[in-house]
Amino acid sequence: MTDVARQRLHHAIITEFRANSGRVAQFADRDLLLLTTIGARTGTQRTWPLAYIRRGDDLVVFAANGGRPNRPGWYFNLVANPTATIEVGTESRPVRATVATGDTRTQIWTGIVESSPAVAETIAQFQSQVPWEIPLITLTRSAGSL
Repeated sequence: MTDVARQRLHHAIITEFRANSGRVAQFADRDLLLLTTIGARTGTQRTWPLAYIRRGDDLVVFAANGGRPNRPGWYFNLVANPTATIEVGTESRPVRATVATGDTRTQIWTGIVESSPAVAETIAQFQSQVPWEIPLITLTRSAGSL
């Protein structure tokens, strides 16, 4: 899929998500959120639809980029500026992103394997396509938010 086609698909998913209280037909079997970041180079806000899992009060997203050879742009945006906004259902809230490393990453991965085997299988499939470790990012509600 070309970058332009992917952008069009993302726009259609975002539009459907917002029109249907966070539900998107083609992702009916997955939890989906919208992540809005500030561009690392441009400073421009950008929004991406992402699958996620819950980990306590936090949400975890995966910078797998569909197994493509490079990490997704939103990952670099969060590394440069970990403050972001997410939309889940009809709620919008500020979050702080943390890239999980070491024992924390291992614990998160173990939890994914145990609680969401289909998600773990998808991530493992993407992992087999790239030489770099797929980052797991925890999104924590920012202090003072809803």
